[in-house]
Amino acid sequence: MSKIHRGVSLYSFQEELFLGRMTVEDCIAFGASIGAKGIEILPEQNMPEFPHLSDADVARWQDMLARHGAHFTCYDMFLDTKLRKDSLMSDDEQVESIVRDIKLASRLGIRNMRVLVFVRPDILARCVPFAEQYDVHLGVEVHAPWHLEHAWILRTIDEADRLNTRHLGILPDMGIFMKHYPPAFRARFERQGARPEVTQFIVDSHEDKIMAEYTIYEVAVKMGGNKAEVAMAESLRHAPYANPKRIGDYAPYFRHIQAKFYEMDEDCTDPSIAYDEVIPELVKCGWEGTLSSEYEGNRWIQDVHEVDSREQVRRQHVMFERLISQAEAKFGAKETV
Repeated sequence: MSKIHRGVSLYSFQEELFLGRMTVEDCIAFGASIGAKGIEILPEQNMPEFPHLSDADVARWQDMLARHGAHFTCYDMFLDTKLRKDSLMSDDEQVESIVRDIKLASRLGIRNMRVLVFVRPDILARCVPFAEQYDVHLGVEVHAPWHLEHAWILRTIDEADRLNTRHLGILPDMGIFMKHYPPAFRARFERQGARPEVTQFIVDSHEDKIMAEYTIYEVAVKMGGNKAEVAMAESLRHAPYANPKRIGDYAPYFRHIQAKFYEMDEDCTDPSIAYDEVIPELVKCGWEGTLSSEYEGNRWIQDVHEVDSREQVRRQHVMFERLISQAEAKFGAKETV
């Protein structure tokens, strides 16, 4: 049996949840029906009782999961540092908020917490004793434009090494492996007035991995880019292609992956994110954890047709099954990282 498990973030269904077309239980039931039994939850969005869940509330959530043969995999925390207009949260208040989330995650039976990338390593170091006590891994989200070898991310890894803890590390978002510019992005910018010859230039620049600032300058200054064209060029700042071959070096520091995607083709392939390179590396190094679907394509298509998050997530899991099976046939079983 594969060491790589499949799951889904409830964030994937944000369109249907917002419009009232699905309930949280509908999302959980659908995930379980396609083998994505690990549920990543955003308590502030998905739990009306948050942050004051009673024991009865916790029991209701656990009963809901059990009805569908599902389980929680990750708790997405938020840190409202700007809660007050006149001042930011103090360091002590930040620690208090994170510790509150650690305790709630533990009560819910969740062992992984997605930590926002801006949370300072020294703040997290103060939370590590609680993470160890409640057995919750604090994974700093490696989200574009950051990447696995960004100095800010390496600070967290250095802090985990200094503390000699297995309860602090990272949590990669697969948006950092954007090998090709997403067709859905291009189509949206063209609907907003970007000229095809300019969008092709931007796509070609991304394909050649030209530094974003050069492309922005070319589009804005030399090509006289309009608002949509400049915005498309600027989107390259958040479209990195990290080297998939390095993922094994960092595998000991993460237990969960946010499997970001923007669109899946009808043949169940991702036209932009290099899952066909990442998943073999995960299998090769023996990584054990959950690939948690995070569909964010709704905002790129909702102006022209109805969003079907379920079909998009389903296609991604067909791809996952195929790629994991192929990689395991090639590399065989490995010791767990």
